[in-house]
Amino acid sequence: MPSPENDIMEMEWVPTVFIAFKVIVLAIGMFLAVKWHYDQARKNNGPASQRAVLRTTVIVSVLFVLLVIGLVMLTLRVGTMLGLDLT
Repeated sequence: MPSPENDIMEMEWVPTVFIAFKVIVLAIGMFLAVKWHYDQARKNNGPASQRAVLRTTVIVSVLFVLLVIGLVMLTLRVGTMLGLDLT
């Protein structure tokens, strides 16, 4: 009969795999969206529109990274306030 400790150890990889998969899928989707908009700007409006698309892409990417960092910090702070062991 398997012990409950083994079940817990076997399930710890599941969130890691799901989160990694989600990050990969979102990164590919973001890349394809930016590439499509960049190609459309090049085809329709020339270099000025390309620069605008690239500038917007950089701004949105930086904002996204800053929000993720803030969310992680907030999560750790709340977890610590609740007395969770986050080591």
